[in-house]
Amino acid sequence: MLRTEELLLNVGPQHPSTHGVFRVIVKLDGEIIREAIPVMGYLHRGTEKLAENLSYTQIIPYTDRMDYVSAMTTNYALVNAVEKMMQLEIPERAEFLRLIVMELQRIASHMVWWGTYLLDIGAMSPFLYAFRDREIIIDLFNELCGARLTYNYMRVGGVKWDAPDGWIEKVRKFVPYMYGKLEEYHTLVTGNEIFLSRIKGVGKYDAETAIAYGLSGANLRCTGVDWDIRKTQPYSLYSRFQFDVPVRSGGDCYDRYLIRMEEIKQSLRILEQALDVFPEGGETMGKVPRVIRPPEGEIYAAIESPRGEIGCHIISRGKQEPYRLKFRRPSFVNLQILPKLLVGESMTNLITILGGIDIVVGEVDA
Repeated sequence: MLRTEELLLNVGPQHPSTHGVFRVIVKLDGEIIREAIPVMGYLHRGTEKLAENLSYTQIIPYTDRMDYVSAMTTNYALVNAVEKMMQLEIPERAEFLRLIVMELQRIASHMVWWGTYLLDIGAMSPFLYAFRDREIIIDLFNELCGARLTYNYMRVGGVKWDAPDGWIEKVRKFVPYMYGKLEEYHTLVTGNEIFLSRIKGVGKYDAETAIAYGLSGANLRCTGVDWDIRKTQPYSLYSRFQFDVPVRSGGDCYDRYLIRMEEIKQSLRILEQALDVFPEGGETMGKVPRVIRPPEGEIYAAIESPRGEIGCHIISRGKQEPYRLKFRRPSFVNLQILPKLLVGESMTNLITILGGIDIVVGEVDA
C-alpha cells in the first residue's frame, strides 16, 4: 500500500471575486479531500450595524453592495419589507418597472454565473459570450438609473424615476434576442461530453439534506422541492403572470446547471407578459411621508433572488432609523453544505462543486 501524508492546503482565490474574502482550507490525503473548512472573510462591512444610524432611504445603496451582480433584487428586498410594515400602496407603473428590472437582473446574474462557472472548469468562450449578452442588460440599466453595477434605483413607495422614452421598446427587442442566444448556449455547452463528465453526478445531496441545511433557490429545487417564493408567497405582480418553476430531482451540479438555464427562459417569459400589459402612464412613486417612519413592531419579508431566499428582518421603534436590521443572505446559508459535499471528493471536483452552489462573496461578508 502506498503510504501518504495528510497535506493542509489553502485553496483560494479560486474565483475572480474571492481575493481575501473567501477561501477554503482543505486537508488532503493524496488527491482526496478529508476535511474542508470554509473561511468567511476579511471584508465584513457591517451593513446591518451601520443601518441603525441611517434612514431607510440611506440604507438602499448598502444593499447594492451586498449582491453586486443582482443589486436590483436586493434593493427590493429592503423596500418591500418597509412597505409591508407601513402598508403602502405602490403605483402600478412603478411595480411593473420593478418587476421588469428584477427579471432582467435575474437573467444578468445567471449569465455571470454561467460564464464564470464554465471559465472556472476550463472553458473560455462561454465567458465571453455571456458577458457580451449581459452587457445589453447593463446598458439598459445604465440608461434607466445612471449606473452599471450598483443601481440604487428602488425607493420605499416606488422607484427613483420613470423609464426614459424608448426604454421599454429596447427591453422588448432584447427578449427574442436572448431566447436565441440561450439556445446557442445550450448548443455550445449543455451537450458537451467533456462538460457533462465534469458535472454529472458531482456534488449530490437529497431533499432532506437540502432542507436541513436551509438551502434555497436552485440549490433546493435540484432535489425535487418545488419552492420559489414568487409562486409560493407571491409578491410584487408575480401572481398576475404565468411561469414555471424549474425543478429537478438528481441533486447534482448538472441539475443545478439546468435549473438556472431554465430560469433564464422563464424570466424571459415573464418579461414578455409584463411588456405586453405595461401601463401607458401613471405615477412612479406612491404617497410616502417625507420622513419614513415605519410603525413600532417587526417584520420579516422574503423574496426570491437569483441565489435563493433573501429576507429582510426589521425591528422598528417608530423612528426614521431601524432599531435592528438583519438580512438573510442566501449565499451565506447555501455555503453551509460545502464541507459535507467536499469530503471524500477529489481536488478536481472542488471548483465544480463550489461554482455550482453559485455564491456572491459580497453577500457572504455583508
